[in-house]
Amino acid sequence: MLAFASSSVQASGSKIGACRRHNDEDAMSIRRLGATMVVFATLLACSVVVAQEYPAKTVRMIVPFTPGGGTDLMARITASKLSQIFNQQFVVDNKPGAGTVVGSEIAARAPGDGYTVLMQVNSLAANHTLYSKLPYDTLKDFIPVVLIGDTPNVLVIHPSLPAKTVGAFLALARKRPNEIVYASSGVGGASFLATEYFKMLTGVQMLHVPYKGTAPALSAILAGETQAMIAAAPGTISFIKGGKLRALGVTGEKRWPVMPELPTLMEAGIKNFEFSTWYGLFVPRGTPLEIVAKLNTTVNKILAMPDVEEQMKRGGFQAVGGTSESFSTYFRSEVEKLGDVIRTTGAKP
Repeated sequence: MLAFASSSVQASGSKIGACRRHNDEDAMSIRRLGATMVVFATLLACSVVVAQEYPAKTVRMIVPFTPGGGTDLMARITASKLSQIFNQQFVVDNKPGAGTVVGSEIAARAPGDGYTVLMQVNSLAANHTLYSKLPYDTLKDFIPVVLIGDTPNVLVIHPSLPAKTVGAFLALARKRPNEIVYASSGVGGASFLATEYFKMLTGVQMLHVPYKGTAPALSAILAGETQAMIAAAPGTISFIKGGKLRALGVTGEKRWPVMPELPTLMEAGIKNFEFSTWYGLFVPRGTPLEIVAKLNTTVNKILAMPDVEEQMKRGGFQAVGGTSESFSTYFRSEVEKLGDVIRTTGAKP
């Protein structure tokens, strides 16, 4: 009986000890959970405060092209309005080179704090396939903020060429393979990709000379250094109207409202040819989502302003807008689409 009682007491003691340990573990777990919730709440509160205070200083807007082209113009329209709304300067910083890789790398390596933003075009998507090695990860190092706008491209030639229609230009290029020199805003740029796509669909052969942006490429045609270019429409308007360049057609699905007399390249007989230049705002990886949302909302408001709509329309742009998520989906689809063009044409940097 005593042995039994003793064993019962020992068993009870073991159970009590186990319960105490269990209760202690529960208490520690509760304390850990509480501490985690406090940290999470603090971080959330800090994020909200950061977003509310943003921007508290000058924001750098990197443009990976020289001044004067469509991307530069789009950046300056956007930066000017952002500066007015936030009462902080958004400064355009042109960093051309290596088919926009130079400027993109600077943006990718900048702190993810919202004080460095990147205005990019099709090049960012194309370079993912065009270059075997990049100093950044296209799909991981950038957060798409908003798709600001797009524009068709225009096939322009130097007036010295004896061609006044797309058909006549194609006949001339086939008669003189690799004698016509075309300019582009850089390897991987929208004008380069559009022309390579043009060559792929028509079978013509032309020599390529890349420049560091649309403006110097157009200057090369004006000077007679090159004879042709498929350029973003906004930068060509004054030269076409001034008779310094001859426009043959536009690359959009529909005619360009600024110059409705120009046929589309599809109307001119090049089946399935449609290529637009798009302009989007990106921030480096790690930028708080609250800041991404604030920039997205503000830019969408800017695009709805009547004076901005008029300015963009006059410049040949079409406002787009939308959510960060929709732009992210579109950007990934562009990476795939342009990758296919590059692989098919065999384009190389």
